[in-house]
Formats: sequence, C-alpha cells, structure tokens
Amino acid sequence: MQYRNYGSISGEKISALGFGCMRLPEVEADGKWRVDEEKSTPLLRRAKELGVNYFDTGYYYCHHNSESAVGKAVKPFRSDVLLSTKIPMGELKEAGDYRRWLERSLRELDTDYVDFYHFWSLDKTTFDDKVIGFKLLDEARKAKEEGLIRHISFSFHDDAQAIRHIIDRGEIFETMLVQYNLLDRSNEEMIAYASAKGLGVAAMGPVGGGRLAAPTELYSRLTGKGSLPTYELALRFVLGNPHINCALSGMQDLAMLEKNIRVGSDETPLNAAEWQQIGDALEKLRRFSDLYCTGCAYCQPCPAGIDIPKIFSAYTYHNVYELHNHAAQMFAEYTKKGGNTLKSCKNCGFCERKCPQHLSIRQELARVESALEKLGVPA
Repeated sequence: MQYRNYGSISGEKISALGFGCMRLPEVEADGKWRVDEEKSTPLLRRAKELGVNYFDTGYYYCHHNSESAVGKAVKPFRSDVLLSTKIPMGELKEAGDYRRWLERSLRELDTDYVDFYHFWSLDKTTFDDKVIGFKLLDEARKAKEEGLIRHISFSFHDDAQAIRHIIDRGEIFETMLVQYNLLDRSNEEMIAYASAKGLGVAAMGPVGGGRLAAPTELYSRLTGKGSLPTYELALRFVLGNPHINCALSGMQDLAMLEKNIRVGSDETPLNAAEWQQIGDALEKLRRFSDLYCTGCAYCQPCPAGIDIPKIFSAYTYHNVYELHNHAAQMFAEYTKKGGNTLKSCKNCGFCERKCPQHLSIRQELARVESALEKLGVPA
C-alpha cells in the first residue's frame, strides 16, 4: 500500500486507498436493518492487514448502524488506524448539539477520540448559518483541545467555488472530503486550492457511485492503447491527481477490496502525461455526464417507494457503457418485482430537495424510463 502525507497541516500519513463504510453488507429482518458483521468485520480487518489505515463512516450510513460496526471491527487495532466520522449538519439546532453528536459518535464507535471529525456535507448556506452562526468552530477547537477529536475536517456538496469561502473563513480546517472522479471534475480547481493551503484532500466517489465499475472499453477509447479495467482506470485517474491524498472507496466484498488494493499499491497510478491525456480526452465525452447520479441514495426513502438510484443506474449501463441488454434486463426485473416508477410519484419534490447533485429528478425519471422502456426486454 502506498502512503501519502495527508496535507501539510495534519501531519498524518494516509493510505492511498481509504475504506468508505457507507455500503457495508446489511441484512433485514422484520423491517429492521443491521450490518452483517459476520461479513463486514472480516472485510474491514482484512483491509487493515492489506495496508488500509483510513476508515470513514457517518451517522446515516447503513441505516444508522455503520459507526457501531466499524468501531467493533477496528477495536483490536484502534490506535493503528485513522477513524473518520461526521456531524449531521441537518440535525443541528444550537451550538450545544455539536458536543452531543460528537459524544454519540464516540459511544457508537466505542472509542475515546475521533481522528477526523467532519462537518458533514457543507454548502455555503449551511456553513454561514450554522458553522459560523452557531460558533461551531469554537466548539470544534474545544473538542480538539480536550482530545476528543484530533483533526477538524469537512465534507462538501455545493458549487465548487464555495470551497474557497469555507476554507478561507473557516481557517482551522485540516482536511477536506470532496467528490471527484473521471466523470465529475467540477471540484478540480478547488482541490488544488485546498492542497496549496495545506489541507489534506480525500476523494469520495472515485468510481462514480459504481458507474465506472462495469467492464467497458473506456481506457482504449480515451488513450488508443490496450485494455485496462474501467474501475482501475478510475482509481488510477483519481490517485494520479497530485493534490489528492486518498481515494475513498466503498467495498462490499473481499474480491472488490483486493482489486482496489492492487491499485492503491501502485507507486505510479498514472504519470503526469497520462493523467493529462485522459483528462483532455474526457472533455470530448461530455455525454458521459448526461445524467450524473452518484448512487448516494440521499433521495431515499422516496414517499412513493420509487427506487430512484436503481432506475438511474440501469440507464447508466445503457447510456454510458452501451450495455443495452443489461440495462433493459435490470429495469425489467425491477418493475417485475413490483418496483414503483414515475407513475407512482406523489410530486412532493422530496427527492430534488435532498439531491446533492441538484438533479431535476422527476424530469429525469420521465426521460430515463422512456429510454429504458424503448430498449425492450432482451431475449
């Protein structure tokens, strides 16, 4: 595993591949969900054995069960790894909520301290109204002085230029977690800005919410060279950015983990010339971002029971990867099993208010479902 300086402020060394714990294996019984610890614990511990030292979780992940599962898994080697979690900004109503949510995470993780405590999913409005308005930076400083957190961080979902505002006014931030991948480079300039300011930068969604995990000929189309698995190209591209310290990937099984470990252990993911060539070629393939859904599922649960990420995922296989039969089969199986579609929509707009990508989801559903229906069901 390759290790990188996590910016110049934190003083930490971070594994090039981080473990995102939003999609750990789960099981459901009697309407209640729990993390399948018989699968997740060996997976997380194997990641540590293979060199991963950064584990990222959060309150909402895995039906609110991720923090507890991660804490149990890393307990035997807690001091050897870096734990990251987040304060849910939407739940904060006053300054005192900062400490209450931090203490909750400490209990769930069963630890005395969090290495990186993030203000979760910041946008400019939330930063101004809550972080500054409630004087939460003072709360963060106090928690750090008491040893409850080691580093003050933020994750981000907004127009890229808001990053400059947050960093410059926040002053005490040490690291940033931000979306970045082959299909979404909107934060690239501000990633370089954060790095220049000394912040460590971790990239979430390096394989585009799974969009870049499917087998395609993307590498040869971009470079004119031989084949390379698309997921590997995606990870190598992210890690080839000199301002990115860690690619945060959600891995659900050992096979996926070991594939990603191989990329994270590559000393030269992409050289500067290759990275630039691929970046330039991507600009000619703007149709890839025709519908950019990361699969984050913030739009869920839909009041009408529509599995929006699943429908959008099927469309991605059709539109981006040109796997038309697979896309048609995926959509057909969804509807055959009783999955709701746009015709069940209550027109409440919940999904669009929650979407970090600000998609016009209802309009996109109409377009996407029409395209998938036209494909028909493969024989």
